[in-house]
Amino acid sequence: MLAYLPRPPTDTSRYGTFPQKPKLLATPGAMAEDGRQQANAAAAKRSALMPNYPSPPRHGGIVPSEPSLLPSHGSVAAQHHPGDPSRCPPAAPWEAGTCQYPLHALSVPNIPSSACGKTPARSAAAAIPTPEGQQGRRRKLLEEDGPVVQASKRQRQRYVTKVGKCQVNLGNIQEKKRFLSDIFTTIVDLKYRWFLFVFMMCYIVTWVVFGTVYFFDAWVRGDVGHRGDPEWRACIENVDGFVSALLFSVESQRTIGYGSRMVTANCAEGVILLMAQSIVGSMIDALMVGCMFVKISRPKKRAQTLIFSKNCVISRRDEKLCLMFRVGDLRDSHMVDAKIRAKLIKSRQTAEGEFIPLEQSELNLGYDTGEDRLFLVEPQIICHVINRRSPFWDMSAESLSREQFEIIIILEGIVEATGMTCQARTSYTEDEILWGYRFEPCMSLEKGAFQVDYSRFEMTFEVQTPAASAKELHELKELEQQEHSTPRLYWDHLLQPCAP
Repeated sequence: MLAYLPRPPTDTSRYGTFPQKPKLLATPGAMAEDGRQQANAAAAKRSALMPNYPSPPRHGGIVPSEPSLLPSHGSVAAQHHPGDPSRCPPAAPWEAGTCQYPLHALSVPNIPSSACGKTPARSAAAAIPTPEGQQGRRRKLLEEDGPVVQASKRQRQRYVTKVGKCQVNLGNIQEKKRFLSDIFTTIVDLKYRWFLFVFMMCYIVTWVVFGTVYFFDAWVRGDVGHRGDPEWRACIENVDGFVSALLFSVESQRTIGYGSRMVTANCAEGVILLMAQSIVGSMIDALMVGCMFVKISRPKKRAQTLIFSKNCVISRRDEKLCLMFRVGDLRDSHMVDAKIRAKLIKSRQTAEGEFIPLEQSELNLGYDTGEDRLFLVEPQIICHVINRRSPFWDMSAESLSREQFEIIIILEGIVEATGMTCQARTSYTEDEILWGYRFEPCMSLEKGAFQVDYSRFEMTFEVQTPAASAKELHELKELEQQEHSTPRLYWDHLLQPCAP
């Protein structure tokens, strides 16, 4: 349970990840105007939210190649104010001869042109050179964790395995008779070796029991002692020993009837025993054959052909930060009314001090819009939009390395061939989430039909993605909208280049 608690924070200052809020430069009394104070507050808040994210260039500006190491120059008004040399920031020594690149390069960089091929998700991190952005810092943090964090990784226990098996053992169950009340489900849930053992023992025990009763009846009536006497009226003909009685029991229950051994009308108990064995044999046939059929055709085996991607990816889609994974069906017979759900497993402590181990919270995969209902004909990418109601709202690429959680994916549907409900499961830990990646397309149009290439099912490629959380991106967008709503003349006056 403790494995799902957040990891201890590590010293990340040497990697330059998200420095503290920069101190604003002092401004003269002329900046006491209402408009300039609002601009200063907005710029200071933006720099505190995302110190590595630059302000939009006003006059074709460019940003330096090491944003996390730049000194803070306060607000926009403090950087650009004409006519007052004291308000103009001094030229930094790094400005001369520094490699400049466009604004969007501060996000997670793309893979180099030499490595832009189709690489699987597992080998993507090893094939791509370490970038200088947040992705490289996150990878460096994962490689250089302290001994406490490394010990917690080694002790990590999955709640659900990749193949969908729940790693939960039930113990100290006092009322075992509850399992006998549902004997059919109990037998079906047995492993195959125990199921076959129970299947054989049900028949063997009844054969031996009724064979013993037949032999005892023949011995009491004297049929064994009068073996070969043509004048003796036997109850069961040709039963003169235990082996012959056992053969008669097998022939009667399995309705073989060779004709050499039979029950006669000379005794009523023989007829009653034959009727009882026929009824018991029919009940055993119905139970065992039904269990065998259900166990062979269980929809759990159908789930083996429902596959999930080995990794989740986080990138932007429609200007929203999204967590995505891919699902596919290997069979031509489709799942009817397929639905998909996701659960987040994470331990937490409440404000009152209560510890909740392995708390389950729901991840919205489109329940309100119907996107969770799938027509699973080709591989589909399932998307979870990280919004205010998402548990990943405050999580960034840097904080992801310190979190410990597990995402359980549950895919349910009706098997088209049998009509039974099937459920497939898998899980993703925080180490299996790739920040700044997307899945490669695996469909093409060939000879009038769509062709699915499952060899590309796991492949991903790196894209430019901000390393900040969805909350920080949302607040930054609001700040930029507030700045753009300011009168144009005011901004033109503030953004004049400083006099030399």
